[in-house]
Amino acid sequence: MPLTPLDIHNKEFSRSFRGYDEDEVNEFLDQVIKDYESILRENNELKEQLAALKEKLDHFANIEETLSKTIIVAQETADEVKNNSKKEAQLIIKEAEKNADRIINESLAKSRKVALEIEELKKQASIYRTRFRTLLEAQLEMLREEGWDTFEKSAVNE
Repeated sequence: MPLTPLDIHNKEFSRSFRGYDEDEVNEFLDQVIKDYESILRENNELKEQLAALKEKLDHFANIEETLSKTIIVAQETADEVKNNSKKEAQLIIKEAEKNADRIINESLAKSRKVALEIEELKKQASIYRTRFRTLLEAQLEMLREEGWDTFEKSAVNE
């Protein structure tokens, strides 16, 4: 057990012939007591400071741990959002590709239908022209025939 200032103060030395000067010894012990009390006070202050610093250190260690966990959670959340965004983008792209394919197929089908209708109209126009030409040629032939001449003469004579 360490000495206390009171232990030093109450210490009695036995007297002997040709011993030390009692006043000198008492003065020295008083000085030792003062220094020892000062050192004990300083030691207690340092212990209190150490306890306060340990408390602050624990506080900051808790803050650091909380921040570290928060950063990890934020990183995981960011990764999750990023992955979800990629998946959503891929789904949008696939949907757009499907729509584009559907639109292209519909356009091709309409184009084929229009081409068939154009061909049909061309055939009908050709047939109409042929029939019309045939009709005109028949009418011209009728006009060229001699029967018209006689018809014209009889119509004029009447």
